[in-house]
Amino acid sequence: MSEAFLLDGPDDARATILLAHGAGAPMDSASMTAATRALAAAGLRVARFEFAYMAERRDGTGRKPPPRAEKLMPEYRAAIASLGATKPLVIGGKSMGGRVASMIADEYFARGEIAGLLCLGYPFHPPAKPEQLRTAHLLELRTPTLICQGTRDPFGTSEEVAGYALSPAIEIRWLEDGDHDLKPRKSVTGVSAADALKAMAEDIGLWIDRLLAGSPAP
Repeated sequence: MSEAFLLDGPDDARATILLAHGAGAPMDSASMTAATRALAAAGLRVARFEFAYMAERRDGTGRKPPPRAEKLMPEYRAAIASLGATKPLVIGGKSMGGRVASMIADEYFARGEIAGLLCLGYPFHPPAKPEQLRTAHLLELRTPTLICQGTRDPFGTSEEVAGYALSPAIEIRWLEDGDHDLKPRKSVTGVSAADALKAMAEDIGLWIDRLLAGSPAP
């Protein structure tokens, strides 16, 4: 794991969100930066980090493909320990980063060390391969989870996801016409990407408020 975090949002925020990047783009990619800025504007503290393979790409020492998600679990655990959050913590990430977080979330939630799990564009399956589901562990997930997903995401559209068996701990916040980066087509929806992310971030803030208050999902 890279030692560096990118930190955004107020120091006195009510919660911190730890986010890992997707398989092919770094923690400061355009999509992660846009989502982070929206979350920070909603009053949340966001910490971004990179897995070692991506950090090596950045410094020019390697061009390795992403490891299997299971191989990245120790690095995510190390990031949680290194962050040392003193405020309530939500873990998650963009695409693969959220998937890795979802694979370790229950162990931290059971110990009271995280409040929830946030996935931005969950990779339910590889594009054009809907039969290769990545959902087995999501059936038994106990951590309160919010998945923000575009309705036309090639990694899992709204029509596809409606047929999946998922834990009752999982809520899905659909972004109308959103792609894997949660961006809608303004020509279709009349909504800009910035406005869609702003609304999403506000909803995430309300979800976190419910978690911290110990309230059930609506």
